[in-house]
Amino acid sequence: MRSALITGVTGFAGNALARKMAASGWQVRGTIRSVKQAATLSDGIEVVQIKSIGAGIDWSDALAGVDTVVHLAARVHVMKDTATDPLTAFREVNVAGTERLARMAAKTGVKRFIFLSTVKVNGEITGDVPFSESDIPNPEGYYAISKWEAELILHRIAQKTRLQVVILRLPLVYGTGVKANFLRLLDMVNKNIPSPLSMVNNRRSFIYIGNLVDAIIRCIEHPNAANQTYLVSDGQDVSTPELIRMISCAMGKKARLFPCPLSLLKMIGKIIGKSAEIERLTGSLQIDSAKIRRELSWTPPFTMEQGLKMTADWFISNEKNI
Repeated sequence: MRSALITGVTGFAGNALARKMAASGWQVRGTIRSVKQAATLSDGIEVVQIKSIGAGIDWSDALAGVDTVVHLAARVHVMKDTATDPLTAFREVNVAGTERLARMAAKTGVKRFIFLSTVKVNGEITGDVPFSESDIPNPEGYYAISKWEAELILHRIAQKTRLQVVILRLPLVYGTGVKANFLRLLDMVNKNIPSPLSMVNNRRSFIYIGNLVDAIIRCIEHPNAANQTYLVSDGQDVSTPELIRMISCAMGKKARLFPCPLSLLKMIGKIIGKSAEIERLTGSLQIDSAKIRRELSWTPPFTMEQGLKMTADWFISNEKNI
C-alpha cells in the first residue's frame, strides 16, 4: 500500500488532501500540533504529534515506512506580526524546518517530497505577461523570501540524494473551509455590502481546493514531475469585480458594485494604512500554468464556476458557525 506523510494535515489544504488520498487507497499519516486537532480528521488517518517545526525536530516516527511526503505546514503571512524578528521566525519554520524534514526524509528512503510554495516567489504584481517557471524569482516580504530560500535548499538536497522534489507555487486558494481574505469577501457579498470596485480592470489567478488536491496527487504519481517546479491555477483569470459577480451569482444574489476612480481608492488606502490590501484588490497577479498541463497532462477537474458554487454553498450552510 502506498503511504504518505502530510504535514499540516488539519489545515485547509491538508484536510482536503488527506480525505482524498485516504479514499483513494493511500495509507495517510499526518502531523498535528495538539491531540485535540485529530478530531477534525477523517477516520483511518494516522496522526503524529509535532508541536513545532524547526531545525531540531526529530521526524523519525512521522517518516517511518513513508514513501511520499507532502509538506504543507508553514509559517504563513499574518497581517499583524508580533514576532520581534519576523524574518528569523519565518526562516526557522519555513527554511530550517523544511530542510530538516527533507534531509531526514532522504535518509529514511522517502522517494518523493512535495513542497507547497507561493507564486509570490515570482513577485507580487504582474504586468501584461503572467508569471511562469522561467521567470527570475523576485520575492517580496518575509513569507515569500522564506519560501524561495526553502526551494533553493530542496533543490540542493535533491541533487545530492535520491529524494525527488516537486515544488508547487500557488496563487490564492479557495474552497470549503477557506479563511482570511476570501472568507471576508464571501461574507461581504452575502451581506450585500456595496463595493467600490466596478472600475477595476485587473487579472488575477486562483485555484480551487479540489483542483489543488488533484494537482498534488498528479505530482506525487507522475514520473515527469520529479525535481520540477510548477505554477498551478484554475486557468480562468478574472478581475476583482468579475470575481465578486461570480460569487454573487453562486449565492443567488445581485452583485453590488459601484464606480470609484483607482487613484482615489489608492489614496484612501494610503490614508487609512491599507495600501497593501487595496493593491491586492486592484493589482494583477496572473499565473501561466501551461507547464504542468503539458508535462503532466493535467487538467483541472473543476471549473472556477463549479468551485465558487461549492464554496458559496458551504459558506451559506455554515455561516453561523464560521
